[in-house]
Amino acid sequence: MSTIEQMIQDKAYALGYEKCGIVPIQALDDYGEQLQERIQKVPFAEKFYERQKHFASIQQEYPWVKSVIVVAVRYGKYKIPEHLKGHIGKAYLFDSRVEQGSIRNSLAMEKYLQELGLKVASNQKFGMIGLRLAAMKAGLGIIRKNNFFYTESGSWVRLEAWLTDREMKLIEDSHLPVCPKGCNRCIQACPSGSLSSSYTMSPLSCISFLTTFGGRDLPNEPLCKNFGDWIYGCDACQDACPMNKGKWEETDDFPEVSQWSPHLTPENVMGMKEDFYQQKIQPKFFYLAPEELWKWQVNVLCFMRNNYQETYQPYIIVACQNENPKVREMAQLICKERYA
Repeated sequence: MSTIEQMIQDKAYALGYEKCGIVPIQALDDYGEQLQERIQKVPFAEKFYERQKHFASIQQEYPWVKSVIVVAVRYGKYKIPEHLKGHIGKAYLFDSRVEQGSIRNSLAMEKYLQELGLKVASNQKFGMIGLRLAAMKAGLGIIRKNNFFYTESGSWVRLEAWLTDREMKLIEDSHLPVCPKGCNRCIQACPSGSLSSSYTMSPLSCISFLTTFGGRDLPNEPLCKNFGDWIYGCDACQDACPMNKGKWEETDDFPEVSQWSPHLTPENVMGMKEDFYQQKIQPKFFYLAPEELWKWQVNVLCFMRNNYQETYQPYIIVACQNENPKVREMAQLICKERYA
């Protein structure tokens, strides 16, 4: 007869998860120490890490928690629209944390856990614990020099977890090789210098941070000149990693991507209406709020600045009269550089 741990793992596999392990909550006791070590390496980012400190004391909020179920789901299998390749981070394009039909399996998993009589808590968007640490302790894979978590599918996986009120333990088998000695391709590939050394990065200078929930003043951000082709997110360090070579296989269609992806060209973003953005785009790319279409447009203007073409001129000129001051400021900056 199967144990409850094995039943949970079998259900996770049946739902399409690649990995599933369970660790006692005590296995995560060193999270606070590891977080402090990271802060010491990049002390100017301490304010950023403040929001993660509560992960080290999760039992104060949930005194009943005894173990953590952690899973990995592979997203490195979807067909990427050609016009978005290298412009929008793949994790954001294929984000299973929002309702997308059959891709949304976490709800089914949580329902199953409750049917087993478990008390559970989760936050599938932002997590409730240090997910990478939990996944590593559960044997799902390893953390590499670029700070991303890897399974046999490379770094193209998303982690999810559930707190439970039952003492359980089930460690997966993972036999991944460590990063090659002397390899620093991820560090060399980082356009903004955010990844300064192995296992060390400054989130405040990361392009993914600056083009999503950070970077609210890009016209005055010196690093924006280093964004290159990126509009929302960045995959530079993952794309450069030799351990990711051949791991992305464009075999499946992601739900509804063909419906909304044409609207994310630079030109269409600049002409996008607020109601369309709020109804069709923002629910998918939830790191920017419903009132932050302007941030998308600033990101696009930054892209146009770094990859200037004469065909962008009409959009830039119109943006000089935009109602948002940051859109105007970025557009006027380009005009000053190009047309003065």
